[in-house]
Amino acid sequence: MTNATAAIGRYRWTICGLLFFATTVNYLDRQVLSLLQPTLAAEYGWTNTDYANITSVFQFVYAISMLFAGRIIDKMGTKKGYTWAIIIWSLGAIMHALAIPLGEGAAAVLGWVGIATVPVSIAGFMISRAVLGFGEAGNFPAAIKATAEYFPKRERSFATGIFNSGTNVGAILAPLTVPWIGANWGWEAAFIVIGAIGFLWLAFWWILYDNPKEQKRLSASEYEYINSDKETILAEASRVEKVSWVKLLGYNQTWAFIFGKFMTDGVWWFFLFWLPAYMKAQYGMEKTEIILPLTVLYSLTMIGSIGGGWFPVYFIRKGYNAYDGRMKAMLIIAFFPLVVLLAQPLGGYSFWAPILLIGIGASAHQAWSANIFTTVSDMFPKKAIGSVIGMGGMAGGLGGVLVSKTGGWLFDYYSKLGHIQTGYTIMFSFCALAYIVAWTVMKILVPRMKLVEV
Repeated sequence: MTNATAAIGRYRWTICGLLFFATTVNYLDRQVLSLLQPTLAAEYGWTNTDYANITSVFQFVYAISMLFAGRIIDKMGTKKGYTWAIIIWSLGAIMHALAIPLGEGAAAVLGWVGIATVPVSIAGFMISRAVLGFGEAGNFPAAIKATAEYFPKRERSFATGIFNSGTNVGAILAPLTVPWIGANWGWEAAFIVIGAIGFLWLAFWWILYDNPKEQKRLSASEYEYINSDKETILAEASRVEKVSWVKLLGYNQTWAFIFGKFMTDGVWWFFLFWLPAYMKAQYGMEKTEIILPLTVLYSLTMIGSIGGGWFPVYFIRKGYNAYDGRMKAMLIIAFFPLVVLLAQPLGGYSFWAPILLIGIGASAHQAWSANIFTTVSDMFPKKAIGSVIGMGGMAGGLGGVLVSKTGGWLFDYYSKLGHIQTGYTIMFSFCALAYIVAWTVMKILVPRMKLVEV
């Protein structure tokens, strides 16, 4: 630690560590189903469309909840809001182990009132995914708000990149643990064991986190450093004022974030939810066979998450303002997913070709994600950050629903024709091109940095 760092203090990085571990748990919980999908599909006779419907329930509820999650976090405060979010999503994760009884109960109730129901297994997992999606929607609004509270603007993208890398760690840990637990203890145990981890994190959160004004572990010099941005000080003074969604929707900056999330979130969710199914369909690999390739793929994403958070600093040091430096970095990042176009053409030689190419694309997504989140705190005062993040999160979730439903339909359609590879070629093409389209529209909407005054 340098003398300057020692004089300022670094408790803010402890908070960043908490956000990192929460995000890791968040992604562990949401990925369990995808890793068990081949087993569950075989056991309950799911089609690709059935699985798409189950995942779409999570994405749809997550999307709608994101719209309100930001407002709830703004109103409840970061500490209480995050607490309730992880309690709900951890319970939702554990509920998957009871999906069959839940489905039977739902079928009985709906049958009693004369409403036709979906198969029991599908209904039970839909209910569980809905609860999980509702709770998990609170993670990113709370984490971004905590970052804005504990970091000056010049450090936010790096801090966001660090906590956002928890998505990669969760994605890495899931294939290392879930297939083994499922193979040795049963699929129900995988949901229970992974779901219970959130309650361990909750104890540390409650002990270590407080608003910076009330944080006894924060030195006076570090508090001053955190609040060194003029925008931060002004936001503190006006925090009690409410900002309506209608007013926020009147700004191009809001729509730039919404469109960027809509176009690109579905790409990451497609990789997260469909790669185990892809490995089974394309290469006949499942259970513990997918541990190594998926671990390698998601390990690559660590580079993008942390490196992407640092990348715009290079341009900011050259004199660019925060937003313009970030957009320049995002343009370069947007070209990397184009390598995913080669996944299918080269996939006939070895499964390692698509694994490595998709890994590069997924890594680029994480670099993009770290920066698109931070554009909100670049341009909006803190009192509006949670709400804008929520609206963008909803758009991203709806984009994810569209991608998942489209993928499920394509895979079933081309599977009947004996050409399921064509379905994956179409989906990988979209994943490759989405970021260039998103960046172009964002740049048209907000050509240069302009701080929103609300």
